[in-house]
This record gives sequence, C-alpha cells and structure tokens, in this order.
Amino acid sequence: MEIEIEKSLVIGLDLGGTNSVFGIVDQRGNIKSQTVISSTAYPDFDDYVKASVDALQPALDAVGGIQNVRAMGIGAPNSNYYNGCIENAANLVWSGVVPIAEKFSEALGIPCRVTNDANAAAMGEMTYGVARGMKNFIMITLGTGVGSGIVCDGKIVYGSDGYAGELGHVIMDRSENARDCGCGRKGCLETYTSATGVARTAREFLQRSTEESLLRNLDPEKITSFDVFQAVEKGDKIAAEIFEFTGTMLGRACADFTTFNSPEAFVFFGGLTKAGEYLMAPIRKAFDENVLRNYRGKVKLLTSSLNGSEAAILGASALGWEEGF
Repeated sequence: MEIEIEKSLVIGLDLGGTNSVFGIVDQRGNIKSQTVISSTAYPDFDDYVKASVDALQPALDAVGGIQNVRAMGIGAPNSNYYNGCIENAANLVWSGVVPIAEKFSEALGIPCRVTNDANAAAMGEMTYGVARGMKNFIMITLGTGVGSGIVCDGKIVYGSDGYAGELGHVIMDRSENARDCGCGRKGCLETYTSATGVARTAREFLQRSTEESLLRNLDPEKITSFDVFQAVEKGDKIAAEIFEFTGTMLGRACADFTTFNSPEAFVFFGGLTKAGEYLMAPIRKAFDENVLRNYRGKVKLLTSSLNGSEAAILGASALGWEEGF
C-alpha cells in the first residue's frame, strides 16, 4: 500500500526513566509512525543519541525521510526550555547537565527543543486536546508525582530560569505530621494527590480505622491507586473516602492557583483521572467552596481528551510547531 507523504511533520520524543518513545506526527496530531528504545541501556549519552537515530530510521523512511520533518520536540524530566538541557535528573542514567536539544539537532540536522513533561502535556492539550483555542489554562498531571504546565496568554510560563510551574510542590500541610516529600520539604501537594499519595492515604485510613474494606485483603505496602479505584467501583466506603480526601485537597489547591492567572480551565491528566467522578466530583465541590468570589462560575474543570498512550508524544511534538523554527 502506498503511503501518503506529508511535507510538514515533526518528531516527538517522550523520554522516560525506562523507555524513550518516538513518534512522527503531522499537524492534525496523527502519529504516522512510532518506535521505542530503552532509556537505561546507554549510559553514554552519545551512544543513546546514535541508537535513537538508528531506531528512527525505519520510521523516517516510512514518511519519505528526514527531509519531510520540520523539527523535533522532546518532553523529558528536569529539562530546561531555555538552554535545551536536562539538568541533574534523578531518574535518568545520565548525571549532570546533558545538552539533549543540541545533540539531537546535530545528529538529525533539524531544529530541536526540549521542555519538561508537564509543560509538554500542556502544549499537547493546547495544540490537539480540550484546551485547543484556550489562551489561559493550567494543566495538572497526576502520576507518580504531580506536575503542572501553566499557560498564560497562549504561552507556557517558564519563569526566569526555565523551571516555573512546580505547583505539585506547593505546601498544603504545614503541621508537624505533614508528609515528607522527595523534594526535601514536607506537606507538598504531590505527597497527597499523586498516585503514590493516594496509596499513602489508603495506608493511613486503614490504620486509623477498623471499618471493613476490600483493601484490607491486600499487603498495605503494595496497595496502589488502581487498587483503591477497583475497591471504590465495588462500593468500598473507605476507598470512596480516600478519593474524597484526594479530590478535596486538589480542589482547594486549584482554587488558590486560580488567583495566579485567572485560567479558563484546569485540565487534569494522568492515571488518576481514570477514577472519573470519584475524583472529579470532590474536586469541583472543594473548588467551588474555596475559590475567590470573582472567579466563581468562570473556570472549567476538565479531564484530558488525549489518548494516554499517545499524549506524551503529541505533547512533545507540539514544541515542533512553535514559532521560530
């Protein structure tokens, strides 16, 4: 079958701690071809770049070659949009400062930009998803941690050093019993409303209650947010309380975040959003109860419309459509 060749394509790279997933994407957000390599198998970054280019070649051949590709966008942890580097990422095999945009640009002969994964998700949502056409919104990513991408006047907020938008590390609990966070502080939003935070809440709720729960059939140290979701689907009361607690915390936080840029919407993305109304209903309730009067009824609370397995690639690829390339 003859493949229709697109003259305007970009490469999107979702660089995770385990795998690197590449996609070649057109302007409508159609992923024409994909490939994946291990992120851990190449301790030397130059070897990683070479392996990436080699793996990309068949995908490029399928769309007519690199001459049909406009640019490359990368979503990666601890990456700095301003200097094109990954800086001291804890979950990657390369230490120190890695000039990833420069290396890929040299290897492929096309412009390349990089941003952190939450900002990439916001770019993808603005380009292809429910935030299309919005100029002011906040993306909240609910995964192992809590990330955020802030869009003001149609542009990602990077701040003075490229690291603006760490709303997951806003402190929500300043009590002595606040949860320790991987950032070195205590009581961060991430410790309560991430997937790992939900698991921590489950263990706490089970410990302080004698109420029956399906979750008691599991090893407490191995409980996951998905276990909590499965339990709430079966009518488990403690599981429902866990999502109520989590959603309330998120709703209150978003009510405070609203005063920063008066967003048109909050867009929630990540595995936790699969809980649907068990999570979203308490978010809406807490948001409405706590938001400043001026903003009531103006802000939408939405879940991402992007396919979870493709969203990271689309988000990264959206960088390739930015002006200046």
